[in-house]
Parts: sequence; C-alpha cells; structure tokens
Amino acid sequence: MQFTSTQKRTAAWCLIAALVVLALWLLGPVLTPFVVASVLAYVLTPVVNRLDTRGRGRMPRVLAVLIVETLFILILLSVLLLVVPIFAKELPLLREQLPVLAARINNALGPWLAQFGITVALDVESIKAFVVKYLSANFEDAFGSVLSSLKLGGSVALAIVGNGVLIPVALFFLLKDWDRFVALLLELVPPKLRGAFDSFMAEADSVLGQYLRGQLLVMGVLAIYFSVALAVFGFDLAVPVGVFTGLAFFIPYLGFGLGMLLAFLAGILQFGSLYGVLVVVGVYGAGQLVESFYLTPRLVGERIGLHPLAVIFALLAFGQVFGFLGVLIALPSSAVLLVAIRRMRASYMLSRLYQG
Repeated sequence: MQFTSTQKRTAAWCLIAALVVLALWLLGPVLTPFVVASVLAYVLTPVVNRLDTRGRGRMPRVLAVLIVETLFILILLSVLLLVVPIFAKELPLLREQLPVLAARINNALGPWLAQFGITVALDVESIKAFVVKYLSANFEDAFGSVLSSLKLGGSVALAIVGNGVLIPVALFFLLKDWDRFVALLLELVPPKLRGAFDSFMAEADSVLGQYLRGQLLVMGVLAIYFSVALAVFGFDLAVPVGVFTGLAFFIPYLGFGLGMLLAFLAGILQFGSLYGVLVVVGVYGAGQLVESFYLTPRLVGERIGLHPLAVIFALLAFGQVFGFLGVLIALPSSAVLLVAIRRMRASYMLSRLYQG
C-alpha cells in the first residue's frame, strides 16, 4: 500500500506530537518548575521589555530582569504574609477557646439530638490533649509535631525547597534570553508552515492575554467582596482574610478552600459561637456561586470563548491528568487548544470529507 506525501507528513507530525506528550507525561515532576517559570516568564516578559525599552540602552537587560523579578517575588511574599497576622492573633485564642467551644457544642447539640434518638458526644478531653500537643506555647515544637503528623518526608521537603530555588533561577534566565529561546523554537518550524504558525501564535497570544486580564478582574472583584462582606459582619481580620481569599482564587478550588478555612478560624475564635460559622458559610457560599456561575464564565470563559461547562470540564480534566499543575494551567492551556480547535473545524468544513 502506497502512502501519499501528505499522508506521510501527517503521520510524522502525529508521531512527533505523541512523543512530545509522552515525554511531558513521563517527565511531569521534573518539568513542573520549568513550566511554572515559563508561564511566569511569558507574563513578565512584556514588563521587562517595556523597562528595557525605556532604559534606551543605559540600563542592561539583566538589571531590568532583576528589578522585575525582585518586585514580583516581593509582591508574592506580601500576599503570603497576609496570613501572618491571622495566625499571630488567632493561635493563642485557638489554644484557649477550642476546648471551651467543644464543650459548648457538646452541651448544646447533645440533648437536642438525643430527642431524635441520635447520640453524639464530643470527647472534650481528647480535644484538650490535641490542643496541648499541637498548639503549645512553643511554636517550634508545635510546628515540628504537625510536620511529623503529616508524615512530611525528607524527599518531599527537599522537592519543595528545590522548586523554591529552581523556579526563580529558571525565571531569571528565561526573562533574560526570552527572545533568543523563542527564535530557536521558531527555527524548528518548517518554512512552509511559518505563516500558519505565526498566525496561530498571534491568535493564541491574544486569547491568553484576555484570559490573564479576565482572571485578574475576578481576583480583584472577589478580594473586594470578601473583605467588605466579612467587615460588614464584624470580622476583625476581614481585610487580610478577604484579600488573601480573592488572590488565592488564581488556584481554582484550592484557593477558595484555604480562604474559607482561615475565615472559619477567624470567625469561630472571634465570636466563640455558631454566628461566625454561619456568617462564613453564607458569605463564602454566595461568593463561590457568584464566582462559578457568573464571574469566571463571564470575565474569563467568555473572554477566551469557553462555555461555562467547558471551563468546569477543563479544570477537572487537566487536574486528573496532570495533578495540581494541571489545575493551574487548565484554563490558559484550554485557551490555546480552543484556537487549534477553531482552526481544525474551519479546515474540516472546507475539506472533501465534509463537503463530499
């Protein structure tokens, strides 16, 4: 059986694509810091280029890279440090009030549930023992106990520290030589496909830019919403908890869970009653509904042309295949895939297979 040149080229490209996907799947853990650094470099390169252009030759590009990367790391650390006042204020209260709160819940719910034949009794002594073990006055001992209970092995800790060092280093070199790396990749594109490739990348770049702007809008709106909503109900730590929750929404689901956990902690310990729990459930439940069914589909999904169901499917599918990294890159990767699907659909509609 003889194959045409077109069929041979198609088979060759399919084989190359399969090998690339297989390599990415096998080397996923190793490639994670480089993928993260590449995404950050894609986002920060325009800033470096603008700063480099304004320097007009008086400022080396290395200096522009150092300034932008340093500012980015400082902003990231500032966001992470939002949780410091929360724990600094709430841990002492947690140590004192958790056994008392458990006793209150036991005394309130026990008799009420007993009317329905349900016997529930909280072991207050065990809770006290937990508090003494994990929330002792010596924070270092408590931290060590928590790590031990989580069975955080040395290899995992080493991987976390290694990625924390490797990502900034990789980001520095990518920002410094971004144009050269892009040029090297472009050289691999066959000349006959260069026009179609450039057109595809320009459209994908436009879609990704719209995604990033939409995601920033969602984060900003949610940060304001959670801060204002918690402040209205009297939360002392409304601003740090609300801002952290809004910014953490960049990581779908996980960011919401962390923010809600901090809000629960702040509410229970400040009010010492179910009022704090009910407020957090109401505020975060409403926030999640608005984000899932309006903000993300409208500000992110519509900007990149993805239906809300496609957004949900992308998050679940990429998370299933690539784990936590997949959740991070689900929507931007889907945006690029959407451009490819549009072009494939247009080619199919013009093909003999469709037209007969």
